[in-house]
Amino acid sequence: MHDRVSGAPKKSGSEYNQCYTAAMKTAISIPDRVFRSAEELAARLRVSRSELYSRALAALIEKHRDDLITSRLNEMYGSGHEKSSLDRELASLQHRTLVRGKR
Repeated sequence: MHDRVSGAPKKSGSEYNQCYTAAMKTAISIPDRVFRSAEELAARLRVSRSELYSRALAALIEKHRDDLITSRLNEMYGSGHEKSSLDRELASLQHRTLVRGKR
């Protein structure tokens, strides 16, 4: 049997998607300019488009992981639901250290 559109031989169910891993598939829309740049980068790095997008997303998630942890701690301790047992001076020192570390 042949595909009506391409004329290529149709793949049987057992051949379909053999080149894919067991990873999640998704469809996204991105601007043409970004797509072209990603294609060029994938070719330069000699990786597939899927590998490039996976790496990029993993890097973005890792970058924001600290922000998420800080946000959750602020929700927990900044809401007044939990009280810190630190004395005021030690809490002040910790706060100043954290502020300096973000610069």
